[in-house]
Amino acid sequence: MGVEVKQQHAISKAQLDKFASDYQNSPQHRALANAIQKNGVNAVAINQASLINMQYTFSHEIKTGEITNQKQSGRCWMFAGLNTLRVPVAKQCNLDSFELSQNYQMFWDKFEKANYYLESILETLDEATDSRLVAWLLSGPVQDGGQWDMFVNLVAKYGVVPKYVMPETFHSSRTGVMNHLITLKLREYAVKLRNLSSNQHASVNELRLEKAQMLSEIYTMLCHFLGQPPSQFDFEYRDKDNEFHRDANLTPQQFYEKYVGVNLDDYVSIINAPTQDKPFDRTYTVRYLGNVKDGKQVLYLNVEIDQLRDLALQQLKDDEPVWFGCDVGKMLDRDAGIMDTALYDYEAVLGVPFNMSKAERLDYGESLMTHAMVFTGVNVVDGKPNRWKVENSWGTDPGNKGFFIMSDPWFDEFMYQIVVQKKYLPAHLQSALEQEPIELQPWDPMGSLAMMR
Repeated sequence: MGVEVKQQHAISKAQLDKFASDYQNSPQHRALANAIQKNGVNAVAINQASLINMQYTFSHEIKTGEITNQKQSGRCWMFAGLNTLRVPVAKQCNLDSFELSQNYQMFWDKFEKANYYLESILETLDEATDSRLVAWLLSGPVQDGGQWDMFVNLVAKYGVVPKYVMPETFHSSRTGVMNHLITLKLREYAVKLRNLSSNQHASVNELRLEKAQMLSEIYTMLCHFLGQPPSQFDFEYRDKDNEFHRDANLTPQQFYEKYVGVNLDDYVSIINAPTQDKPFDRTYTVRYLGNVKDGKQVLYLNVEIDQLRDLALQQLKDDEPVWFGCDVGKMLDRDAGIMDTALYDYEAVLGVPFNMSKAERLDYGESLMTHAMVFTGVNVVDGKPNRWKVENSWGTDPGNKGFFIMSDPWFDEFMYQIVVQKKYLPAHLQSALEQEPIELQPWDPMGSLAMMR
């Protein structure tokens, strides 16, 4: 029989004495501690070789417009989507740069999210308020974040407009107070709807009449914060040859059809989620993830990372930008605009290894998609990419005049989603798209919204 070992649950004084003695007896620890405490761990752990290797030159680049700025808002997914759609407008109209209104999309996203939230409350009247589902619904009714298919829903229903038609406002660029006040009202509405149902036994029709009045108040609030969206406008511009153009009385939908003309149904979200619960070459959706009720549901096709890389490369080589979602905060130098797994040597500085796999980071809450940007270039060596050019939406100060650079090893570890035309999918993935999607829970890491600012 083995010797029984007494279990120790609390930290003992003997342990503390040993930890302190081991630390104090290492001259290297003292030197590193002085450097870290004075300069910060990133300054000490920075890998100069990474800064040298991550040069802003690429074998293939796509011409894009001026860098955009989401400022103090979580609209990266929206900016990234509009940055891809502005390319055909600029080409058709002979413009060096062009920008679509992010504020216009934001208005309708907030309004549709309010309705989506209220409908979700009506669908969960039988759930207790402390259930995980209701708690999740109440946690963030109108947050700024979104997903590609949510962007598609907005464009399909409301079209797009040039930026000057509905420009930025104080609260489109600084969304905190607006989001707080609208969230406050929506939670108040949830109280009212649930009380009307449980205490007064109101019918569903009576509850939806209440919902209509609630939406009227939300619409008014959004107009105060963001301005009233146009139903028609004149498109006026002067092209690179200094020729003036005017196209009068366009609706946002007509403008999209005439000047953008991209069939968004031709595109699909491809993800890399290498966890055991998500087999590759299968489609997935997420319960209660959306904005436009009865719109397109969020749909993902999960593939291995090499397949994801190949699809992104194919579309870039055809001179079309690629919308993508990643965990931008990992191994990032925001000022330099560098994303590289070799950027910081934390292990050498701290003497502690970091060994979680991509799947483990997803399963244990260490990583998920936080930000959406656009690939506009790639550097290919012997047929394989080693770094990627990234169009961000944080203004021109960070990075190389607003552009960032991503190493291919970083791509492997922290890239989660790209959007590409279906025509690039091989036959077996074309067939996989026909499957009934597996429904994930709302709190699944693949249910995260891109909203980094």
